Amino acid sequence: MNITIKKITKITLPLLLGGFLVWYSLSKVSVETLLQYFKNANYGWIALGLFFGILSHLSRAYRWKYLLEPMGYKPDFGNSTMAVLVAYLVNYAVPRAGEVSRAAVMTNYENIPFEKGFGTIVAERIADLIMMLSIITITLFVQFDFIYELLTKNFDPAKIGIGVVVLVLGGFFFSKYVKKAQSGFGLKIKNFIAGLVEGVTSIFKMKHKWAFIFHTVFIWVMYVAMFWATIPAIEGLQVPIGGVLIGFIAGGFAIAATNGGIGLYPVAVAGALALFGIAEEPATAFGWIMWTAQTLMIIVFGGLAFLLLPIYNKNK
Repeated sequence: MNITIKKITKITLPLLLGGFLVWYSLSKVSVETLLQYFKNANYGWIALGLFFGILSHLSRAYRWKYLLEPMGYKPDFGNSTMAVLVAYLVNYAVPRAGEVSRAAVMTNYENIPFEKGFGTIVAERIADLIMMLSIITITLFVQFDFIYELLTKNFDPAKIGIGVVVLVLGGFFFSKYVKKAQSGFGLKIKNFIAGLVEGVTSIFKMKHKWAFIFHTVFIWVMYVAMFWATIPAIEGLQVPIGGVLIGFIAGGFAIAATNGGIGLYPVAVAGALALFGIAEEPATAFGWIMWTAQTLMIIVFGGLAFLLLPIYNKNK
């Protein structure tokens, strides 16, 4: 398979999957029903959720300076913010291409070499991965009894025990294989883990490490707060804290899997909320309202950033 076909496949497959999932979601809850939920939604709560989302983007743009300053670059906060917003917009069209566009914007308007800017974005992604894993770990502790009951109710405890033993042994032997690997897949995994460790340790070596850590935590708290604040937009929808966390995680993986979570986000969130006995109709409607709100936010602010960048920098 040549490079062109690979690129086309990477773009079209998520879109096709998203289109199928839109059809699947609408087969469960009709368009008329969804429109009624949108009509009756409390947009004050949705606005509050969007406010938290905007704060997370501003914090991400401000956090970036802590990675660029040690290399001698002090970018304009306006350019950093617009670069972040453009990156989110580009990701909706081509998954994971936003990081490239973000570095390119700073090269164009702040004269930051592309490879250096892109390197700092990779370091950011490592910090974000750690935060996502931390939220998953917290959720496992907070909802341990619920998850354990859910597993034992649907699966034979003996089989679960065997599965855990197999996973532990498999992980042990796989780690041995990765440590000894000199080529191929094992070497890629080893390099990835080495890069992850290097990225984590570099955070603690930077001059403003505590400010960087604060903004990293703040960004993800705002993400969760955006999800939580939008729930009351649907009258009568009651979601426990465990449901908020599990729904947020499901939505996060959905966004990573397809272009901005198109089609998959409402399905994933509804499936997560269903574990807590929440009816499919309001759960799916919430998923669509949540996805629509954050998508419109990215399209509006990302589009404005794209248009304003050359105007903002006209004197440079």
